[in-house]
Amino acid sequence: MAINDTVRTRFAPSPTGYLHVGGLRTALFNYLFAKHHGGKFILRIEDTDRTRYVEGATEKLMETLKWAGLHYDEGPDVGGDYGPYVQSQRLPLYREHAEKLIDSGHAYYCFCTPEALEAMRRRQVEQGLTPQYDGTCRRLSPEEVAERRNRGVPHVVRLKMPREGETTFVDLVRGKVTFQNELIDDQILLKSDGYPTYHLAVVVDDHYMNITHVIRGEEWLPSVPKHLQLYRAFGWEPPRMAHLSLLLNPDRTKLSKRQGDVAVEDYIAKGYLPQALINFVALLGWHPGDDREFFTLEELVREFSLERVQKSAAVFDVQKLNWMNGVYLRQLPENELVAFLTPFLEKAGADVSDPERTRKIILAVYKRIEKGEDVSRVAHIFVHDTLNVTEPEALEILRQDTTRTVLETFLKKAAELPELTMDTFKAVMKEVQKETGIKGPALWKPIRVALTGETSGPELPAVIEIFGKQKVLNFVQQALEK
Repeated sequence: MAINDTVRTRFAPSPTGYLHVGGLRTALFNYLFAKHHGGKFILRIEDTDRTRYVEGATEKLMETLKWAGLHYDEGPDVGGDYGPYVQSQRLPLYREHAEKLIDSGHAYYCFCTPEALEAMRRRQVEQGLTPQYDGTCRRLSPEEVAERRNRGVPHVVRLKMPREGETTFVDLVRGKVTFQNELIDDQILLKSDGYPTYHLAVVVDDHYMNITHVIRGEEWLPSVPKHLQLYRAFGWEPPRMAHLSLLLNPDRTKLSKRQGDVAVEDYIAKGYLPQALINFVALLGWHPGDDREFFTLEELVREFSLERVQKSAAVFDVQKLNWMNGVYLRQLPENELVAFLTPFLEKAGADVSDPERTRKIILAVYKRIEKGEDVSRVAHIFVHDTLNVTEPEALEILRQDTTRTVLETFLKKAAELPELTMDTFKAVMKEVQKETGIKGPALWKPIRVALTGETSGPELPAVIEIFGKQKVLNFVQQALEK
């Protein structure tokens, strides 16, 4: 890349379902690198594997990226000078370049059947060899190729990898990486259905879209020698490349659905904030060089560099994500907090038709949660009209001798009031203490258990105000009857 070239990165997912959190990190690092250098971030949809294509997945991917604040400069729905940005709309370009490779001797037609390839693989495994194509059709004469094509024998196009020497490149994360060419398979470039494989399409598209830097997961590292061979065959300058480490579970196994959520949309549904998830994902493999942990997207753009991306795998610790999301949640302005949590409160079964009551409930519980779905755990007391006590400690409190004294005295004095507010509740509790001589936890815990069924929870004055006098009296009476 020349010194004055505009940096152009791309995120190129396949529309095969949800966006994996690893994919979100790849998109984020591409976005941060491009924006840090004043460049462009491109979205390209790689949908050439039609067997795995999922209807609607492209739209979901775009929606998720926008939710995360990763707005691309060019893409399927925003256009650009280098479109189309969907590979299935670029098929003639790939076929044309496959033919060019055959004409230049860098690729060849392969007529081997799936059955022959499977038998070849089995033989190699039995011999202790790494399964790869053995070059059967590489040795066909031009006459044999022409005869089979004239007969309409199904075929693919394969890359003719050099059998000797090494392929070396400098990875922007890992440094110098070398591959032995004899170990690299003759990759299929064009399938029998006329669709390209990833390897041909990605090289052609990256070239024609002027991509300067390819930042992707380390699972693509073994593909680099094939891609560099294609760049050489076409006479093109390859982009700089960086391969990101794996994401691991806390037990050091590969991050997968078996141990927890891996889809970004699952985190959205559970009530994580985009700014929290982006902040957390940025720290999976990248380090700012100091002990800071909280960054806005703008700060990440300013600070990001590939030099601070680590080679070793990063651990996805959902407990840390929960903590970080809780911090962001508690920093939201009140109107944003209420708007964000109201749908989760409604899903928990609460009546949210009264905006003021809804606001009071949210303000009473938000400090005790880390994500939206936690609302159902702490706000259930505002949903039900019957007291439910299951905690062993809470049940034990109800059985204590002083509890009945406190509750009966409270019930009598509260019933005499025209209404119960935060202030009148505090006044009643002072009267109960004075009359019974009971104070401290022995005074307050029975009231908490009577109203919430639990030994901890939202501030009692707030609970009282939201409940109103009649519900308070009902719950205390229910507690006395247990």
